[in-house]
Amino acid sequence: MSQPNITLYTAQTPNGIKISILLEELSLPYTTKKISFDANEQKQPWFLSINPNGRIPALTDTHSDGQTISLFESGGIMLYLIEQYDKSHKLSYPQGTREYYETLNWLFFMNAGVGPMQGQANHFTRYAPENIPYGQTRYQNETRRLYGVLEAQLQKSQSGFLVGDRLTVADIAHWGWVAAAGWAGVDIEEFPALKAWEERMLARPGFEKGRHVPERHNIKELMADKGKMEEYAKKSARWVQEGMKEDAKK
Repeated sequence: MSQPNITLYTAQTPNGIKISILLEELSLPYTTKKISFDANEQKQPWFLSINPNGRIPALTDTHSDGQTISLFESGGIMLYLIEQYDKSHKLSYPQGTREYYETLNWLFFMNAGVGPMQGQANHFTRYAPENIPYGQTRYQNETRRLYGVLEAQLQKSQSGFLVGDRLTVADIAHWGWVAAAGWAGVDIEEFPALKAWEERMLARPGFEKGRHVPERHNIKELMADKGKMEEYAKKSARWVQEGMKEDAKK
């Protein structure tokens, strides 16, 4: 297999840091390109040629045929990196094993459940142009329900990981979202096993380094300072609303 030639196109979001954490845990070299939401860079033609959906993260690499391959959607990127660069199964299990399929269960649980539901909780709690209590309650409660599923899984885990006896993409995929629970209006203190898992993951050097890509991961510091939190939410709401208006024109 050729040496990696990875460029990660990313921003400081729960989905973005999934990939940088995985790259660090795999000890893979990579180049980072920060995508500016303020400049709507994710909608520029050069980026759409990599990810036609206009979202981060995205990744390019040199494929086995010698040509550049473009990857998008965080779950797809994670599976690519594991299949291509984790041949010793440091962070995975051999295909066809019970644990392999269990890992896929939790990866898709993240991508179809926690991410979308918590993302909507973020929107109605922090970014919506008007206060819509139904939306906040609906998505915060669904996020809590999904956290309860994770809590139950971790309570019965003997290893402290979501699947089997090791860290996998199932853990990595969830971490950034769980670390930002408060931003969605969810109190992590309601889920002691999940909170302990979040803290254990953060103690790993790969998580600590990877979470600060492409810039410092400071969500908890923001939430501890009401003034900074409100300022950041207003700034983020502007590009969210502007992006929605641009998308509506198409």
